[in-house]
Amino acid sequence: MAWELLEVSEPGYAYIILGGFVVAFSVVSLLVKEKLYINEVVLGTGFGVLMGPHCANIFDPRSWMSDTNALTLEVMRVVLATGLFAIGVELPGAYMAKSVKSLMVLVVPTMAIGWIISASFIYVLFPRLNFVAGLLISACLTPTDPIISAAIVGGKFAVKHVPLNLRRLIAAESASNDGMAYPFLTIAIYVLTEANTGVAIEKWIILGWLYQVVVGTVLGALLGWLFSRVMKFTHRKGFIDRESYVAQYLALTILTIGIASTLGVDDLLAAFAAGSAISWDEHFNVQIENEVFSSVIDLVLNCACFIYIGAWLPFDQFNEPELGVTPWRLVVLFIAVLFLRRIPSLLLLYRWIPEIRSWREALFTGHFGPMGVGAIFVSTLAIIKLEESSAKTEQTEVLIQTIHPIVTFVVLCSIIVHGLSIPFFSFGKNVRVRTVSLSRTLTANQNTAPDWLLWARRPGTSSSRAPTRPATPDDDAERGVLRQRGESARSGGDGDGTGDDATMDDGFGAQEEMSQNDVAKEPHMPLGEAAMFVENEPASPSAASGRRQGEGEDPAPPYDRKLSHDEEIQEMGIEEAIEPEREREARNVRFAAASE
Repeated sequence: MAWELLEVSEPGYAYIILGGFVVAFSVVSLLVKEKLYINEVVLGTGFGVLMGPHCANIFDPRSWMSDTNALTLEVMRVVLATGLFAIGVELPGAYMAKSVKSLMVLVVPTMAIGWIISASFIYVLFPRLNFVAGLLISACLTPTDPIISAAIVGGKFAVKHVPLNLRRLIAAESASNDGMAYPFLTIAIYVLTEANTGVAIEKWIILGWLYQVVVGTVLGALLGWLFSRVMKFTHRKGFIDRESYVAQYLALTILTIGIASTLGVDDLLAAFAAGSAISWDEHFNVQIENEVFSSVIDLVLNCACFIYIGAWLPFDQFNEPELGVTPWRLVVLFIAVLFLRRIPSLLLLYRWIPEIRSWREALFTGHFGPMGVGAIFVSTLAIIKLEESSAKTEQTEVLIQTIHPIVTFVVLCSIIVHGLSIPFFSFGKNVRVRTVSLSRTLTANQNTAPDWLLWARRPGTSSSRAPTRPATPDDDAERGVLRQRGESARSGGDGDGTGDDATMDDGFGAQEEMSQNDVAKEPHMPLGEAAMFVENEPASPSAASGRRQGEGEDPAPPYDRKLSHDEEIQEMGIEEAIEPEREREARNVRFAAASE
């Protein structure tokens, strides 16, 4: 009798799977994202695979209808458009206009080179596909996925170690080239489906470029500008509240892609252009400042999307010898795409990209070109367009059956490799830092010197590496440091300024001079950097003067008063400042004994 009350259904399972994962991920999100550096992309995909038809067989999107391509296309469209709109909004006002040179180099030649290279490997590895078919599949793998990129470059590790200008460039490039995948896709579709190559090229220029890309971008920018004007007017009149501003993240995205899709233009570029235009004067950004609803939307959509992808992946199609699709060919293709799709072109072209100042930054930018939601969206769109075509050939039929196996295998590997790159780098860094920390602790015990002094460089010493790039406003904004330049920056020091300056290294080969007083005054200096990189400077001006005049060693700093929390952070570093009170008192006693 009790079993009859149960109403087991696929929608019920879907709600349990999606809601349960978001709840479980949310309760440990800080641990997972800030300590392990693993985001919802990797975990959501893995959870979807476990719950999908090839493991637990609880969540199977392919069983919901006979042809899931239409459903998959719309799910990917909404998630992509929301992410692109959010990137456009969160970039600084007029950023696209200021960075047009860099984006043109990244989007056009870099995509074109990667497109040709990937197509060549597809043509060589899969014998049943001709070069045009390889170009079509390569067009699906060419764009950088903005959802995975945002999850990677927006994490704690990237915020700490990747320059702000580089993070912004990666976000803007990933948003731009997703929409720019349309021309690379349409040229292959037109050549395959049109009998006359001249007609195919004509349609590609008129429809693929001028109408879809240009009109789509103009339409999105116009809609964003109109939205901005309307909301500013209603704000002046007092007709709109802050909650409604935040709701526009999702509402304006859906409205934009609805209008763009109806007109047949590039809806992804339209969404990104609308987001950029609406925040051009930063009025929209000011109104939604400190609101977290947009982050909640992104989290829920991303979790649901990648669970869907994990359960939807066609594992049974990764080995179809009759189509020429075998595991070893797929693995070789992924390795080639990973190393040759972006890295060589960026190493050649980065000198024309102002935001990329060294080959290391070019290598980083080239590596973090993940493939994910965008690749699945474009590949599904390609299948639908080919199936709708009346001019079907044997090559077209083979292509329809091989697009998803090839693209989804590369996407799965990309999620694993790019999603776990940051944890891998972090683990390697922690191993090195802990080894050095242990050796310094042993040295401290032998020399009876205070522990915190071991993390500070001695006066007059500096790194041996020469500066490789000048400081930029983005670097200052990243550190929260406003340095005084000229003679005023050296007040309190001697004429040559060698005694009071500290050399800072941003982790990318660039060093900047900063005085101890600047660090002490500036409240936005990252605490870890303040603890690790500031020189061991005198405790007071009089002590500094005595040392410069050869009057002997500096006197021990006074410890007869209780230090404030900020002073503890400056003196000991963030690691010691958060220790228990008893440990801090013991450290002070050891320091006083060593000074005597």
